[in-house]
Amino acid sequence: MIRTLTKRHWTLIFIAVLLILFIIFILPVSIPLIVAFFTALLLNPTIRLLQRKTKISRKVAVSIIFLLFLLLVGIAGTFIVTKAVTQVVNFAEEVPSHFNQLNDMYEEWENDLQQYTNNLPPEFVKQISDSIEENLTALSNTAKEKITLDNIAEIFSKVPQYLISFIVYLIALFLFMLELPLLKAKMYNLLTKETAEKVSFMNRRLADVLLGFLKAQFLVSLLILAVSLIGLFLITPEVAIMMSLIIWIVDLIPIIGSIIILGPWALFLLLAGDTALGIQLAVLAIILLAVRRIVEPKVMGQHIGLSPLATLIAMFIGLKLLGLLGFILGPLLFIAFNSAKEAGIIKWNTKI
Repeated sequence: MIRTLTKRHWTLIFIAVLLILFIIFILPVSIPLIVAFFTALLLNPTIRLLQRKTKISRKVAVSIIFLLFLLLVGIAGTFIVTKAVTQVVNFAEEVPSHFNQLNDMYEEWENDLQQYTNNLPPEFVKQISDSIEENLTALSNTAKEKITLDNIAEIFSKVPQYLISFIVYLIALFLFMLELPLLKAKMYNLLTKETAEKVSFMNRRLADVLLGFLKAQFLVSLLILAVSLIGLFLITPEVAIMMSLIIWIVDLIPIIGSIIILGPWALFLLLAGDTALGIQLAVLAIILLAVRRIVEPKVMGQHIGLSPLATLIAMFIGLKLLGLLGFILGPLLFIAFNSAKEAGIIKWNTKI
């Protein structure tokens, strides 16, 4: 069988091995560079548009777009980080009092339960009561140990590491934005004319689909933001704006969605005794979930022709293999594969 392999087969095997080694060893430590490259691709149409409208050089256009992007990220990051730190610190300080409230609720519940268990064996009732009390005590102790100001400070002590990665990301982003035309020209010089035409078609198709995907996600997320903002203003206006922004950001991730914020929030309020507010938040979570499930398929179909199921599968597999970066790379690789098939680069007509 080995003798039947041609030079082309050996080349493909060698490339596949290199790709696997790259994914295993290089990709995990290259996340800032990879994210910078894809960000540059997303910003490149804006750079070209600015060049066409103002007739300025690419270097000047790149500098303007980069500064605007930096300003936007800085404003959003400052607002989100400031609010998040304040909320996390307040939550950590209030955790013991919340669990004391739960213990008081348990004692009241235990007294009420005794009225309905008079006819049951005392040993059985005592065993259940002790088991519940042990679980609540263990949960309270675990939360008090994990959610402390010291642990939060330890998390924030890693900020310098993230800051270095962010600086590398910004530098790489600026250089990629400058060098994209040169990188594209060098890549096409390595290809034959026929292959270059196929790759060019695939790139155009990939750019259109990617832009449509981002546009569809953004449009759906705006609807989620509007519904959550209206709902929270009616339910709890004190934190409506902040929590709506958090829900909006989290809801951009299809696998997670707004339920990851509203679900625990509603459950905690129900356990703390605020039944009315907990039920209202649970209803809002169901409404947001229904809105996304109804609107998303239609919007996705109109903009990219990629079904939500395929998007979900690609993001889930990407998450398992590459972590959070897989949320972006998973659908991109799926779209790139389909584009390569349409361009004729990948020929797969196997039938069973």
